[in-house]
Amino acid sequence: MDYAVITGIVLVAGVVLAIVAQWRDWRPPLVVAIVVGVAVRVLIMYTSAIDTWQPVDFVESFKPAGEAVLRGQDPVLASEGGWHFLPTIPYVYGILLWLGIPWEYAGRLVTVVADIVLIPLVGKLAGGPRASLRAFQYALSPLALLVASVHGQVEPVALVFGVAAFVVARGPGSPERPGMTTDVIAKARQGLAIHGVRGSIPKLIGMLGQALRPGPDDRAGLKRAALAGLLMGLALCAKSWPIWLIPGMLLLLPNLRARIAGLFLTGLVPLFFLVTLPIFAGTALNQIPEVIRTIQDIRPIVGEWGWTPWFTEGQWALRPELASFGTNLIYVSVVAAVLYWRRADPIDMTTAILLIFMIMTPRLGAQYLLWFMPFLVARPTKFAWPAIIGASFWAAYGYLYMTQFDFDTWWILHSHWSRASIVLLPILALALPWGRRVAATPAVTLSQGVLGSGHGHVKGIGAPTT
Repeated sequence: MDYAVITGIVLVAGVVLAIVAQWRDWRPPLVVAIVVGVAVRVLIMYTSAIDTWQPVDFVESFKPAGEAVLRGQDPVLASEGGWHFLPTIPYVYGILLWLGIPWEYAGRLVTVVADIVLIPLVGKLAGGPRASLRAFQYALSPLALLVASVHGQVEPVALVFGVAAFVVARGPGSPERPGMTTDVIAKARQGLAIHGVRGSIPKLIGMLGQALRPGPDDRAGLKRAALAGLLMGLALCAKSWPIWLIPGMLLLLPNLRARIAGLFLTGLVPLFFLVTLPIFAGTALNQIPEVIRTIQDIRPIVGEWGWTPWFTEGQWALRPELASFGTNLIYVSVVAAVLYWRRADPIDMTTAILLIFMIMTPRLGAQYLLWFMPFLVARPTKFAWPAIIGASFWAAYGYLYMTQFDFDTWWILHSHWSRASIVLLPILALALPWGRRVAATPAVTLSQGVLGSGHGHVKGIGAPTT
């Protein structure tokens, strides 16, 4: 990488400014955060576009997908599996290439614009008097700059729709929201103990019936749910991982009816882009099953991050047993996180889910670490900044330093770099919102039902550390 020094200076200066802003409690106007964010992203995008080094997947996977759309071909099949997501972003790639924009700029323009839009969205997600501070801190996030402006990875696109879905689902009012206000698990145990399995069924049906009854604000809640579901569906069209954001979004919606509507729209959007492949991507009907298989196919490559490099000597390896064990570990851990933080602010629960994914996952690219950044910046915990700086430093070492060397030297450095990532796992664990397990719970109103969220405007122990 030719411009590593310039990029590194910008990243370090950004971290210092973000920490000083936290220390001095700066609250610059939102327009300042956006201007600063645009300036640093455009600068690094320019130096990355004219660099002699380009990321392998950016050139060999993303570019062929955009060129396939330009030729009227299916981007998943024509890229030979290089692009294994829905074709939503390749459509944008194709438009930009059709306009004559060189790929080195076109491919990054998509992610840079998305990451700029994330700046005010992080402020909205944070809410409260420090919203502009959080937006300013995200504008200077080193990992966001690397992923969006250097790598051109599509995480910012998935995040811009995912975070927007959270903001819409939460709606107006206080940024402090409880999760589940009715402890369903405790009530289910109590009902089973008193009535038994057979006697509990009518009680459960009655609870569901009450929860599904329209309330006085039903139409407004359903509109919010529809828009939030549409946005989350678009996030899933960018990549598949925003599925981990869905529980938090649903808990932010006001009642069970709204949650059902939001979940329905979330699933409908990816389905739309799948069934319209023959119209927009030139995919033959008999090719759609092959497209689905390609999207679903995830090669069990491990050895990049966390605990798996210690089983592969720090190198990439096809280890199905490690990938399978790690995947099951993720599922168990995420379910445990949802149960443990079910009564927390849904943003805190989502932060916990994403951090736990990073701790348990058997496979990870450096860009994955951006997943939790908007949520952790918006609602920082005590160890948020050690986690942000640690993850950013690890990623920057890979992006800026390791790319200075030839292929053989890169692999030697990779063996140490990947194994060193295990040091970050306890730091990420410390950054979990341990002290915010239960948010303030206002009284449940009749219109919300027993399965409603009871959203209120009471600030409680779910308030973020500042």
